[in-house]
Amino acid sequence: MKFTKEEKLTFVKRYQNGETVLQICNENQIPRSTFYRWIQDYQQTVTNTGNIITPQEFLYLKRKVKKLEDTIQVLKKVSCTVSSPLQEKLKAMEALYGQFSVHTLCEALDIPRGTFYNHIFRNKRGNTLAAKRREELKVEIQKIYDDSEQIYGAGKITAILQNQGVKTSVKYVSQIMRELGISSVSTTAKKEYQKWKKGQNRNFLQQKFQTERPNQVWVSDITIFKFGDKYYYLCAIIDLFSRKIISYRISKNSSTQLLTKAFKQAYSERKPKKGLMFHSDRGTQYMSYAFVHLLEDLGVKQSFSRTARPHDNAVAEAFFSIFKKEELYRRHYTSEADLMRGIHRFIDFYNNKRPHSTIQYKTPEQKEQEYWDKNKESSLE
Repeated sequence: MKFTKEEKLTFVKRYQNGETVLQICNENQIPRSTFYRWIQDYQQTVTNTGNIITPQEFLYLKRKVKKLEDTIQVLKKVSCTVSSPLQEKLKAMEALYGQFSVHTLCEALDIPRGTFYNHIFRNKRGNTLAAKRREELKVEIQKIYDDSEQIYGAGKITAILQNQGVKTSVKYVSQIMRELGISSVSTTAKKEYQKWKKGQNRNFLQQKFQTERPNQVWVSDITIFKFGDKYYYLCAIIDLFSRKIISYRISKNSSTQLLTKAFKQAYSERKPKKGLMFHSDRGTQYMSYAFVHLLEDLGVKQSFSRTARPHDNAVAEAFFSIFKKEELYRRHYTSEADLMRGIHRFIDFYNNKRPHSTIQYKTPEQKEQEYWDKNKESSLE
């Protein structure tokens, strides 16, 4: 029996929601070996909009983001605009030729690729017939490569050239492609995707909740609570050294944006040195590609609790327990604004006035200030 891609994704989703392989396979007459292969091929990643991304879609989005980033870089580097005279734009593009794909350059400044290729060809200074032919072939290879959305390798490009009557070989085309710095699209989309996913399965913290300095390890969690007929989400980020709440955000939506805003606020205000570790549970916000990519770009090492092991993130769990017992369940808020004021007031109290047993009954603010004062004195000696 043949199944569509959508049906396969549905079966895999059922498995991820708790159904057993045996149950799904018996109901639908699917060989278990086949189903295990589907699990590998269609493992899902949930985006902040709730969509499912497969390995193939992951690679497509990765290439699309790279293309947009390149376009932005082109516009930053050139001194002209889309409305500038043609020759001015061509001159600016020629200066960047080789740094970016022709497709990106032309899209950024709204120039037909044929116009740019003709400009490049007219400006080449080959002294021999062979050199001239090589330059012509470079232009053709680049054009075919760009027309294929940067997918084709030497084999396909050679076949297209030969169909056009050009005498060449795969070896020669490969050589020119290396000179141009281009290659076929990666055929290891699944491996790249799984490599990215693998990094999300590591618990580097290992319940080591004592650190030597601030900004060495941050831990985070998101809790939900109800006020009136609405649900609210509180995301908190805690520095393990002092147990200080260094950033928090409240929202009616449990989205990746909630976490990202809280993290960016902490990172901007604290300006941590290299080597920062960020630990959390396996919530979809923390495992989203957008957030993982943000931490990778900043050089932050990401750590995750083991599945169904809340003690792996005990410090964050303990804070929310304290917050609910000492604030949320004791107050009768009169409005949403009153609720927000209460949360802000409690976190300020927690950081600046409430003694913490694990830091010798000092407040988080005292603990940090002592560290900075001590290190300031050491640097002056």
